[in-house]
Amino acid sequence: MIRKILLALVILFGALYGAWVWLKGLVPAPSHFEALKRSQSNELSYLIEQVPEFRGKILAVVTSTDQMGQSGKSTGYELTELARAYWVFTANGFEVDIASPEGGKPPVVIDGDDMGAFDYAFLNDQVIQAQLDETMRLDEVTPLDYQAVYFVGGKGAMFDFPNNLVIQDLISTMYQNDRVVSAVCHGPAALVNVRLADGNWLVADKRVSAFTNEEELFLIPDAAQIFPFLLQDKLEQRGALVQAGAQYLEQISQDGKLITGQNPWSVWTMAEMVIAELGYEPKPRERTPEEHSVELLLTYDRLGYEAAHQEVLRKPQAYQRILILMHGVVAVMNWDLVKGFELLRLAQQIKQLMSA
Repeated sequence: MIRKILLALVILFGALYGAWVWLKGLVPAPSHFEALKRSQSNELSYLIEQVPEFRGKILAVVTSTDQMGQSGKSTGYELTELARAYWVFTANGFEVDIASPEGGKPPVVIDGDDMGAFDYAFLNDQVIQAQLDETMRLDEVTPLDYQAVYFVGGKGAMFDFPNNLVIQDLISTMYQNDRVVSAVCHGPAALVNVRLADGNWLVADKRVSAFTNEEELFLIPDAAQIFPFLLQDKLEQRGALVQAGAQYLEQISQDGKLITGQNPWSVWTMAEMVIAELGYEPKPRERTPEEHSVELLLTYDRLGYEAAHQEVLRKPQAYQRILILMHGVVAVMNWDLVKGFELLRLAQQIKQLMSA
């Protein structure tokens, strides 16, 4: 009996090791990531070609909070959520000022798994980084100097955005003077306590997207104890019509001058919707590998594996394989084994086709 148990354990661990080796093989080589890290803004045609003349200013607001409550967990603003919107705004002729509740250098979260060429170009731009070293203090901002405001996500926003009276005044002033108010991921925490001149909540009866309870609790099971509230719950309490999309995939809502996105994968499109709402056609842009991967994942969710497989056959070089791999792992962790296996299979097919 003991021999059989030992044999079974050897087989089990052998299978797990084989699975780990297979999954590791799906991750791009280190040289791929090293090349991305060297990206420069002057190498990216979208940022330097056919940039319109100055059209006005947009204010980006980031958190000053570096810790999630009393949890001891570090936080800050999400670099990818600032970088992608910043590039869309500047490539379309707008100057971007960056502010934070306390001013100075805000804490930042850099997730290497999510970083692409534009994100590293932002990180490598000395002018932008100097700007981030000395962000404006929010109470020094003149709201009507700006055509739009954008509240950047990051879990720190849950702590210093909601009850900030300067933020509330800035949003209500801009919104009621026909400016665009936008936010993404945890950024909509800035909206939850904003009232308009008639006393109503800004978000009441408006379509809104933000980081969902499902997304939050998957990453942080004790989020309800760490954060002052769950963002989706608070928005719904204020009467918002929360439009929740698929977990960790693009979802944007627009209700007039209010434009919001669910998560980091919503930033590119949300920022271009801000440009459109300001009265300009967004500059043509080649979609990033991440965006193509999000489209593939949405195709899988809506139409199934075979439809996604056909897309892979058509343009295997378009995708960010690691994002599809991560969604496969998330599906397995959610015990959706069929979905997990099929997404991992798509990642394997992309690798094989690109190597052919």
